[in-house]
Amino acid sequence: MILLNPNNLKRYYPDDTTRDLMHKTIQFFEAKGKCKIKADDHARAWYDDFLGFVKEEKLFARLLTPSTYGQGEDYRWDTWRNCEFNEILAFYGLAYWYTWQVSILGLGPIWMSDNETLKRKAAQLLEAGEVFAFGLSEREHGADIYSTEMSLDPQPGGGYRANGEKYYIGNANIAPMVSTFGKMADSGEYVFFTADYRHQDYELVKNITASQNYVGQYILHDYPIAEDEILSQGWDAWNAALNTINVGKYNLGWASIGICTHAFYESINHAANRRLYDMYVTDFPHVKRTFTDAYARLVAMKLFALRAADYMRAASPEDRRYLLYNPMVKMKVTLQGEDVINLLWDVIAAKGFEHDTYFEMAARDIRALPKLEGTVHVNIALIVKFMPNYFFNPKEYEPLPRQDSPKNDDFLFNQGQARGLGRIRFHDYNLALNSRELPNLDVFKEQVAVFKEFLAMATPNEGQRKNTDFLLTLGELFALVVYSQLILENAPIYEIEDALLDQIFDFMVRDFSQFALQLHNKPSTTSQQMEYCTRMLRKPVVDEARFQRVWQEHVYALKDLYEMRA
Repeated sequence: MILLNPNNLKRYYPDDTTRDLMHKTIQFFEAKGKCKIKADDHARAWYDDFLGFVKEEKLFARLLTPSTYGQGEDYRWDTWRNCEFNEILAFYGLAYWYTWQVSILGLGPIWMSDNETLKRKAAQLLEAGEVFAFGLSEREHGADIYSTEMSLDPQPGGGYRANGEKYYIGNANIAPMVSTFGKMADSGEYVFFTADYRHQDYELVKNITASQNYVGQYILHDYPIAEDEILSQGWDAWNAALNTINVGKYNLGWASIGICTHAFYESINHAANRRLYDMYVTDFPHVKRTFTDAYARLVAMKLFALRAADYMRAASPEDRRYLLYNPMVKMKVTLQGEDVINLLWDVIAAKGFEHDTYFEMAARDIRALPKLEGTVHVNIALIVKFMPNYFFNPKEYEPLPRQDSPKNDDFLFNQGQARGLGRIRFHDYNLALNSRELPNLDVFKEQVAVFKEFLAMATPNEGQRKNTDFLLTLGELFALVVYSQLILENAPIYEIEDALLDQIFDFMVRDFSQFALQLHNKPSTTSQQMEYCTRMLRKPVVDEARFQRVWQEHVYALKDLYEMRA
């Protein structure tokens, strides 16, 4: 089974230490129990117990320390096992995932730096159980790093004084190394440096959110920065900012997967054991359809995110394809997570509001993920840059197997320039689309062919290319093609049977039609473009036998498979 099941963790792990870390993490949360997790959530209680567990087991140290700076062979930055840890943390609560996520972001500029002293300091702090923070965004400018107002003033006797404010910074209350982005006051050059929350010139203003997490506002008042506390300057600092976000935002999709999986178990258990009008809720045809659609979307989310991890791990200066797939995990997978929760909520209805359910947290927290580390529209605008090469200028690459070997992901912290996205080339997506013959996949391929013809023969004009509203819908159609490609590449690796894969393309055909209709109705769409959009509107192939097989063997089979103890 592709979905996480804490009661039956029969999953491949490359080494005993990884298996032990994942099992112990699950045991920690299962021992804590749902009642205590929910009580802490409602009380907005700081998660000292979890951070104590992280320290005791050296979890962050083992998982987030590159092998060069680690204390043993099991210390490495291994995206494949970090995906699993992402999923497990969010499965039990987004608050636990968040402190891990912002530590990843805070460590990015450190591991990307040439400052060996600060790297070794970070490794020592990880070993001691500390967490990290990423001081990038500001209250007036958000994540617009062009406009950052944090400044470093050179001092006559050497060193600098930092002045400025950062806003929306997770772990800002306890991170002894806060990677802070700013500009040199004299030259305007970008700079990354580290600050310590314990310093007297570090003012922790407040927690700006109403949650268990501390998402801080902090101000530096003439904070002294020595030369050896500078991580990077100039374009190195700029690249560190963007590359850190590229590495870190991928994790948001995994948080969505973890949340949706737990919510799915809870929902199917409730519906399958509840009788209404002398029927079990899961006997109603519309409920079967809703659950099956949610399940197909959830499996697709995980297949895509797993495959994107392969490309991250295999990346090199000559192969940066992951820079398309990575924002897709952040944008597409998190939006699909919202769809999954909405579908489940339509079934369980009022149950989803009850204070003692996991679902009550899931319904709230799933909304956050598309809105963090760059909003959805920012990431769609990013991926549109890849569209010309993706469709019209493919390149041959060797087939990429699953990248699950226990090794350090060196390239992620040695990427160099974050620019030149439009020059990245991709392998031919048709290799994946033509790898299977399935009724709904065939319909989807016809839609994609029309979309490519649209781009070639009814190419968006200059005004449309500058129109964000138009581009966002165009980007959604492009995203579905990329989504389908990686799902199809991963289907044989994870032994996804034809019936389930065709059920996935049932919703893919519907979604493609939905966005084609939206594009058709945009104010600026031309009559020629509208004709192409009309040709993209298709209905999935109806196959009741296929549907019933997926329902019985995959969806309803999850009934009573997992329930967290009170």
